[in-house]
Parts: sequence; C-alpha cells; structure tokens
Amino acid sequence: MSRVLITGITGQDGSYLAEQLVAEGHEVHGTALRSDDAVAGAEVHVVDLAQPGIGDLVRSVEPDEVYNLAAVSSVFQSWQQPALTAAVNGVAAAEMLAACRDLTEAGHPVRFVQASSAEIFGVPSEIPQTESTAIRPTSPYGAAKAYAHSLVNVYRGAGVWAASCILYNHESPRRPEQFVTRKITASAARIARGLQERLELGSLSARRDWGWAPDYADALRLALRADEPDDYVIATGVSHSVEDFVAAAFSRVGIDDWRSVVTTSEGLLRPGDAPQQVGDATHARDVLGWSPTLGFSEIVDAMVDADLAALDG
Repeated sequence: MSRVLITGITGQDGSYLAEQLVAEGHEVHGTALRSDDAVAGAEVHVVDLAQPGIGDLVRSVEPDEVYNLAAVSSVFQSWQQPALTAAVNGVAAAEMLAACRDLTEAGHPVRFVQASSAEIFGVPSEIPQTESTAIRPTSPYGAAKAYAHSLVNVYRGAGVWAASCILYNHESPRRPEQFVTRKITASAARIARGLQERLELGSLSARRDWGWAPDYADALRLALRADEPDDYVIATGVSHSVEDFVAAAFSRVGIDDWRSVVTTSEGLLRPGDAPQQVGDATHARDVLGWSPTLGFSEIVDAMVDADLAALDG
C-alpha cells in the first residue's frame, strides 16, 4: 500500500478522496488549517499553505502519492484576496512540485496530481473545452490555478511524475454554503420548512457543467494510477443554467413557483464570469475509463434531500 498526502483533506473533494484511499488500505496523511479538523483513518497535519512550509512537509512525510486539492476555492473570494489566492493556489503547488522533484532525484519517486480548474480557460475560446483549449483566465482564482497547471507540465518535463485534472463544477452535500449551488439547495429546504423567506442570487443565466463530487475525487485517483502522467478534463459534457439549478431544487421541495421567492442582485455578479463552461472528457474516458455516475437532476435531488434531512433532524 502507498503512503499518500492530500492537501485540503477536510474539504469536499479531500474528504471523499481520503475515504476512498483509506478504504483501499493506504496510509493517508492530509493537511488542514485547524488542529481540531479530523478525517477518519488519516493523520492530519496543521499547515497554512499561504505560508512557506508545505514543501518541508512533503519531504518529511516522504509520500508515494501527493494530491494537491487545497485552495482558495471561491472565485468571488479571489477578487477580495488576490495575494492569498496566489499563494495558496499557485505558490504552494510550486513548493510541492519542487519537493517531489527532490525526493524523486534522491531515489524516492513521487506521483503528483494537481486539482486544476475549468477557470483556467476564462471565457473559453471554444465549446466544449478540451485539454488543448487556450488558457486565458479572467479572475485571480483562474490565474493562480493556471500558474499551478503550467508548473505541472514544467516539472513533468523535469522528470517528476505529475498529472493534472481540469475539474469542472462538481457538487455534493459537503459543498459549503458560500457556493451558489449549496446556497440554492439549503435555501430551498429552509424556505420549504418556513425558516427563510427569500433567496437572493446573482446571474441566473450563467451555464455550468455540474458533476458529482465523489466521481471527481475518483478521477483524481485514476489519473494518479495511470501508466503515464497527463492532463485530463473532468466534466459531464452537459451544461445547465443557474436558473435550471434553482428550478430543480425548488421543484424537489414542492415549490414550482420559485420566482415568487427568488430575487437577483447586481451586487452578487462576478466580474469576468464566463457565460458558459462545458468540458469534453473524452480523453479521461478513453485513457482512465472514467465517466460520471450521476446526472444533473440526481445531483440536485441528493443535495436538497440532505439539506431537508439536516433540518428535520
């Protein structure tokens, strides 16, 4: 069994991936910001990726596999804290890759997988996007992810086994509520139970390619176990609008006239937001054998049902 290091192990993707790897019998280590964070079966190290030091942890743990999932994960937050976003989403990846190179050259080969993002494409030059789509980020988040994505290719050329999964939007009940999808499902549940009156959103027309988070965690694992390191778009190939998501969530709680409780605000619009993102995961399907297991409506239903269950105790 392998020794594994997952940055951001307590996040949505990190927790699902850790569960998969612990179940396989691997020795799992992870990073978190707080000492009271815990993941069953894993050893958690308290590390702030905004500060230097993650490279030293990689060298001391001497993992066989590294999954870099930690990030300032909100595009909106990246506009408020661009320097922090650059440090966590970009510079930390550089530290880790340098440490992986040191270990590899010392005779301990390390496999590294970067959780990249569709935001590296900005307003895409083509639809759907593939691994060869031009990288033109339009937010601090996308720019930092683009830097880390480029470094994966740089260090791959320098002898490090480094792969990148370009993840499109992926959701689950573990998604924090500051993200629009969970904000929608949690609000729909509270409104249905009479605990909230209205839901305020930004653009309803933006279209995204939404998948199921456990599937995307599995894609990261498959990418790392591939024969050769490469880049992979991880997506469903189908886009839906925010309005579609709202309608599906409120329908699940029995509110068909959702427009009576949902309003929009220009203050919630994100600058540089792409009108549509949709990925072509043909390469991942052909090489990794990966494909999504849940469709759009099933994902929304699962999230709403979890929020209702949490309210009902």
